[in-house]
Amino acid sequence: MLKQRLITALILAPLVLLGLFGLDGGAFALFAGAIVLLGAWEWVNLAGYERPGARLLGVAGAAALMALLWLVGATQATWPLWLAAAGWLVNFYWVTRYPERQSQWQAPSRRLAMGLWVLLPTWVGFIALRDGGVEWLLFVLLLVWTADSGAYFAGRAYGRRKLAPSVSPGKSWEGVLGGLAATTLLALGFALWLGLAPGQLAQLILITWLVTAVSVVGDLFESMLKRSRGIKDSSALLPGHGGVLDRIDSLTAAVPLFALLRLWL
Repeated sequence: MLKQRLITALILAPLVLLGLFGLDGGAFALFAGAIVLLGAWEWVNLAGYERPGARLLGVAGAAALMALLWLVGATQATWPLWLAAAGWLVNFYWVTRYPERQSQWQAPSRRLAMGLWVLLPTWVGFIALRDGGVEWLLFVLLLVWTADSGAYFAGRAYGRRKLAPSVSPGKSWEGVLGGLAATTLLALGFALWLGLAPGQLAQLILITWLVTAVSVVGDLFESMLKRSRGIKDSSALLPGHGGVLDRIDSLTAAVPLFALLRLWL
């Protein structure tokens, strides 16, 4: 398994880095869109539609909506990011009420509709951050990775109180605090690198705390959907790593929210 994970990472990492930081404009939108559409293929299965025909139809529908957003200029607007903010409040409610409120979203059509405020704003958020400066795209990627790493090590060392045992038994409140501490240090380093004023530094730290917390919700939300479907990974598209959604679940929450909050920085 470890060998398989390493091979997959060695092949994909350069391609992903080239796409994220070597492309811009329409080329970047296509690249980010391809990643989101792979996530859509998995999302349709999470919703409960297992047949390849249904999954292809779902991907085609997502692609059509993305094309429409591009044509009407919505990728340069903030309303898709606000849609994500409202949607993640709903997702947070469902995660904290699982499994008591599972019946509210259990229907496949409702789970499918969730993708409208999860996947599409993620694509818009990627474009907004890339257009706003590659440093902010780099920051949110590092934020999610740092939060995951900080939570992992703090949870292993100090984890006692379970965060959401019915959704993800391995996560702890101590892990969340470790992730917040790690991303705070990241924000401080980034502020020094960019030469931000003290007021901007305070804003960046507040935004970092909020986005870190939301990234945890993104992870828990996908875990909840997988638990509901009785599956371990969103797919086997990435050998040794599971599926695309398994790798970007935190980003689906962090990217659109950070793209929105960055406008006030």
